[in-house]
Amino acid sequence: MADRLITLCKDEVLTYAYLLLYIALSSGQIFFNKWVLSSKEINFPYPLGLTLLHMVFSSVICFMLTKVLKILRVEEGMTAEIDFQHKSNEVPIFRYSTSVVPIGAMFAMTLWLGNTAYLYISVAFAQMLKAIMPVAVFVLGVGAGLEIMSCRMLLIMSVISVGVLVASYGEMDINWVGVVYQMGGVVGEALRLIFMEILVKRKGLKLNPISVMYYVSPCSALCLFIPWIFLERPKMEAHGSWNFPPLVLSLNCLCTFALNLSVFLVITHTSALTIRVAGVVKDWVVVLLSALLFADTKLTVINLFGYGIAIMGVAAYNNQKLKKEASRSSSDDSEQGQSVPLTTSSASSK
Repeated sequence: MADRLITLCKDEVLTYAYLLLYIALSSGQIFFNKWVLSSKEINFPYPLGLTLLHMVFSSVICFMLTKVLKILRVEEGMTAEIDFQHKSNEVPIFRYSTSVVPIGAMFAMTLWLGNTAYLYISVAFAQMLKAIMPVAVFVLGVGAGLEIMSCRMLLIMSVISVGVLVASYGEMDINWVGVVYQMGGVVGEALRLIFMEILVKRKGLKLNPISVMYYVSPCSALCLFIPWIFLERPKMEAHGSWNFPPLVLSLNCLCTFALNLSVFLVITHTSALTIRVAGVVKDWVVVLLSALLFADTKLTVINLFGYGIAIMGVAAYNNQKLKKEASRSSSDDSEQGQSVPLTTSSASSK
């Protein structure tokens, strides 16, 4: 009995340690990105290039850990039967293009636009705008047939929307260019989650977060590389010598990968819902700490009041998702805990 109690205590302590690690890394990554992009700090104003570095770094590290060192395992789920149940002899690139490319493209869009928003708006305000995410996911989910419209969900979406509007009204130095970029990132993330939901539910593919990183990161890197050539490379060349601090950017990329790895640890020991709940705590940490760390962050009472309303709606949304997951069979619940839409795949911008 004593041994069992000790084991339970150890497991609980380990779970909380992983959660604290995730919150610390996620918050730290947001501040780190802002610090790198800020003209008053490192002054590397190339969000597209920074995100491209993150994806290339993650691709290389995932390959080294899974295929060379074989420390981590990639689930072999990309089989012909997923997309071509009656055409098993099709070329593999078609399977990858229909299953991974849409997710990778939306992932790239989310990170690119989210990081670009930091050039125009404060970290705190960007975080407040991200609270609208459940609304975007739900609306797109209804359109894709993954969600069912109900009075309860409509009320929850309304609460979140009103909260974000109030928080925006209280913003003292609102920059609409930054708002557009941030909302574009929100739409990209919502589409990514919808594609992940379709991949998991309709095609039956089960991938853990490490497998998602392994498959998606190279695709996202390619999707980012093409616009980088035309949009940011000329600016970097016109600048003369590239402002490229290798040590700082290497540490930034390493933090991004560590954040994704922490997600893997949390989901392995708990569930995807736990990540969402921890994300709410992280959001408040980011909003409050940013006011202390960055001069461009000026919080108002209206800001905080509106954001508080939005977070109440997000909490209600998470509760509904918990009930939905609990209604599934125990076997499905067990599998879903190990293979989920990676909510922090947008770690580069979160």
